[in-house]
Amino acid sequence: MKCGPILPVLAAALQLATSAAAQDARLPPNSPYLGSVSKQQATAEPRPLSVKDAVQLALQNNLGLLLQEESEATARGARWRALADLLPNVNGSLRESRQVINLEAYGFPAKPSIIGPFNIFDARVYLSQAVVDIEHLNDAKAATLNAKAAKYGITTARDLVVLVTVNLYLESVATASRVEMTRAQMETADQLLKQAQDLKDAGLVAGIDVLRAQGQLQTQRQRVIAAENDYDKSKLQLARAIGLPVGQPLTLTDKIPYATLPVPPLEQMLPKALESRSDYLAAKSLVEAAEASRRAADGTLIPSLHVDADFGAIGQTFGTAHSTYSVAANVRVPIFEGGRANARRAEAGSALRQRQAELEDLRGRIEFEIRSALLDLRSADQQVQAAQTNVQLATDTLTQARDRFAAGVASNLEVTQAQEAVAAASETYIAALYGHNLAKASLARAIGIAESAVAAYVGGMN
Repeated sequence: MKCGPILPVLAAALQLATSAAAQDARLPPNSPYLGSVSKQQATAEPRPLSVKDAVQLALQNNLGLLLQEESEATARGARWRALADLLPNVNGSLRESRQVINLEAYGFPAKPSIIGPFNIFDARVYLSQAVVDIEHLNDAKAATLNAKAAKYGITTARDLVVLVTVNLYLESVATASRVEMTRAQMETADQLLKQAQDLKDAGLVAGIDVLRAQGQLQTQRQRVIAAENDYDKSKLQLARAIGLPVGQPLTLTDKIPYATLPVPPLEQMLPKALESRSDYLAAKSLVEAAEASRRAADGTLIPSLHVDADFGAIGQTFGTAHSTYSVAANVRVPIFEGGRANARRAEAGSALRQRQAELEDLRGRIEFEIRSALLDLRSADQQVQAAQTNVQLATDTLTQARDRFAAGVASNLEVTQAQEAVAAASETYIAALYGHNLAKASLARAIGIAESAVAAYVGGMN
């Protein structure tokens, strides 16, 4: 039996597992997890959107999840098709004919040799039931396990949707913070330009200080324009993934502040992940399905027992028809099938070894993802704390540089450099905060509880 319905989700899960938390939720531009089926109309009024709202919309409309749900339906259909070879097959027929028979054609030299014309009426029900059929029994087991794996695939897809949605929301929040930061820096640059102009009018500084302040103001304006453009594009991508019209104005209501996360020991998280991660449970089901397929391949060489029966009425007319029936037990013994049985056994054995290797690799990958997420979380936490200190130091430096410039003991070159230091420190802080929150979401997915625990792992969700 094939195991295709679950493989796209497993492939996406493997694609998401990288060493950096910021890359965990990033997918190729053509990934179905970045698309959706939009069922709403855009409105002119901005729509408030929280992380919780975004996740709920994504779980309803995300294309990757919808496709996986259809794959699970396909797997259920394959299961019923496999069960059809074990369930009773009942058919009915109704036939009425008029015949002329030549007895000589059947080896009877009777005179006259032509019989008829005469009528035949036959109404009959046919039953066929497999009693002992090892091949089809194991095929049905394999199909059932594949359907089970596909059902786990839906849970895996939901976790991926949650992670991708949270990542897109965090990116939008980060770009919104950059917009606020660059606007504040532009206002500071404008104030410094006015200060430089006043000092020049008073004859305390040279004209180059004014030109330098004007250049810094234009630089900050460019940064505001770029930040606003990035913010608008990030909201477009977020709307695209959660099923909102791309033209729908959005207002992000959650700011996702910095909050530390108590982390349980690794020794507790790994067993929990192996019990709760649906992709690992799906991989185990695929191994069991492959084992059943191999047994089915072995069963092609084993005789099978079937019961075939029919019951009906036959006669020249409906009124003169008499009841007849037949019951037969058929033992089907495979003798020679042109190597098809050996070919199927070889294919089934190879598929089983592949599924077993994938399961072992996934087990190691889960531990890798947990350890990687813990390292990212620890690093991001330290980076946020360091960035907070750096922002404060850069702000204090800028204040002193402005005072020195106003006192005439320094040029505004020192002020410009201090401004750039504040911009760099603020950008570092925004990136560190984004990485910290994403690392928490990545840890939740690595443990296998993204959908249920992301509210506790990421701030801003009530």
